Amino acid sequence: MSTPNNYNSFAMYRLPHASFCCMIQGNATSYESLSDLDGKSGFVVAPFNASSELPVALIGIEERRDLAVDEVGEDFMPELSEWLIRESKLQENLVEGNDSNYPFDAFHDGITSGKFHKIVLSRSKHVSTATTESPFLYFKKACERYPRLFIALVYTPQSGLWLTATPEQLISGGDNKYSTMALAGTMPLPKDQQAPTWSDKNMQEQRMVATYIGDCLRKISDGFTEEGPRTVRAAQLIHLRSDFTFTLNGTTRLGQVISLLHPTPAVCGLPKDDTLEFILSHEAHSRRYYSGFMGLLNADGYTLLYMSLRCMQIAGKHFRLYAGGGLLKDSTREQEYNETEDKMETMLQLLDDNI
Repeated sequence: MSTPNNYNSFAMYRLPHASFCCMIQGNATSYESLSDLDGKSGFVVAPFNASSELPVALIGIEERRDLAVDEVGEDFMPELSEWLIRESKLQENLVEGNDSNYPFDAFHDGITSGKFHKIVLSRSKHVSTATTESPFLYFKKACERYPRLFIALVYTPQSGLWLTATPEQLISGGDNKYSTMALAGTMPLPKDQQAPTWSDKNMQEQRMVATYIGDCLRKISDGFTEEGPRTVRAAQLIHLRSDFTFTLNGTTRLGQVISLLHPTPAVCGLPKDDTLEFILSHEAHSRRYYSGFMGLLNADGYTLLYMSLRCMQIAGKHFRLYAGGGLLKDSTREQEYNETEDKMETMLQLLDDNI
């Protein structure tokens, strides 16, 4: 593997239930539109809302190496670890600072007034640790704690250094055959392991996301199937999930599909354009690359993109954690705020030993 000085970007990821991970190095190119990804290949890191300030970063895969997760840890490739820490500290000012406000009333008013059917409100939290540890330590901890999730540690100059442990796939496939999912509704994992009883609010939220995805697929697909919803586990939480498989029609390209799907109602709301504009204007912080997506794009003919949820940006010993939840008419401030706390636990558990 080449030294980090040869390239400006890095990614390491592990698929759900896998014992091996993949390490990628290369140089990242910026794009301001998701449709610009048509015909491109590499490892992509996309923000919630692409712009000149927060571009889509695409790492060209110059070096690629598969290795066992057990090989990765605190002492793994110290030169690369030091480089990641040094580079991440360049964005320390974006990570440090106060926790963001939680403007529940303003967002919920948009629901009760009938302006929105659903809208997602997020918040961020700053956490610092006593010492600076290797980012690979947190990656390995995430792999060990969360075998069901997609784990990724990614650095580009555009995005900074991020760790994510996410249950939600945006799109996967190749040869014109793809799959996606609708993941919504959140509950703590039942301690007694019994079948959960989902509230009307959770079922309604999941149905909205599934309906939206079905409507999108009708525009670009020669046909699709839907299965679910079913209950799935993600760390200490459970969600409702429906799975879709589809084939693209002859005129649609992958960048168009991604642009149509993202951001889904699971991270934005309905109507999409109205809720996106409201979030960008009224949320108390920039989401940056939280609730965007990352993963392989047309690499060896295959695409595998995951939503960047349960994630944090890392700058040395400073961390900014993000979480959000979908608001409907029945939502309450306490209920929704507690849901964001539950979601942040996924990352906080990786830091507990060092806070």
